[in-house]
Amino acid sequence: MSFFDSITKKAKLKAAIKQTTEARSSESAKADPLFNKVYHDYAEVVANEPLIAEALYNWGFALLHQARTKSGDQAARLYQDAIAKFSFCLTIEPAYLGAAIDGGVAYMELARIQAVALNDDLYTSAQRYFEKANAIQAGSASYNLACIYGLRGDKEACLNALEISKGKGSLPSSADILTDPDMSSVISQDWFVAFMESLNKVPEAETEINEAVVDDVQPDVALENEAAAVDPFKAAVEAVPVSDETDVALETDVAAAEEEEIK
Repeated sequence: MSFFDSITKKAKLKAAIKQTTEARSSESAKADPLFNKVYHDYAEVVANEPLIAEALYNWGFALLHQARTKSGDQAARLYQDAIAKFSFCLTIEPAYLGAAIDGGVAYMELARIQAVALNDDLYTSAQRYFEKANAIQAGSASYNLACIYGLRGDKEACLNALEISKGKGSLPSSADILTDPDMSSVISQDWFVAFMESLNKVPEAETEINEAVVDDVQPDVALENEAAAVDPFKAAVEAVPVSDETDVALETDVAAAEEEEIK
């Protein structure tokens, strides 16, 4: 492929990504033609050059979001197509984090709309994708794994995954966790309540540091008060504002005293 062709494909890819964003924010009637247009553009980008993981990922990303606007078999087909694109992307670029995470998400959402059993292969496939994402970047999909463990009632695995996600800074907000349907089966359990409460606690180390800062400041204040008590006259003099006229008077008195001494 020539340099010019490469530039052209890159420009087409950027345009397709931009149109995907537009499609996501459009109403269904307007969104579908936009989605179909970007799918055609993604296909052109990868034609004769399948080694473009970015195009495949964004193609799958667009399919995933369109699937969320559909239901039944139509949604299922879009989810399956998205999974195929994420899988192809990972075949080409095994360390593509976005494809690993969103591939697992697509499997989870497909399992949900098809109301399959919790031990179904769809959930198992989602778990494999999330584990791959964690292998690429530690903790990046730990919360997603916690959702699967929560659905299956695996307390220890769920809590461990939540702790890892918390430690790696990938945990969603408390509000999002509490409204997550995948957590609905554990939300009232004591261990989960205790974990959520721990998110609002100030770490002891931080409290100790704040107290230490206050302790460091207080002795300085005490020393200032003590100094003022030792020499109250000096403190009182320093507190009285001195005008320019007072300065002149003092200078005159000093000069007169020096002249008298000379005499």
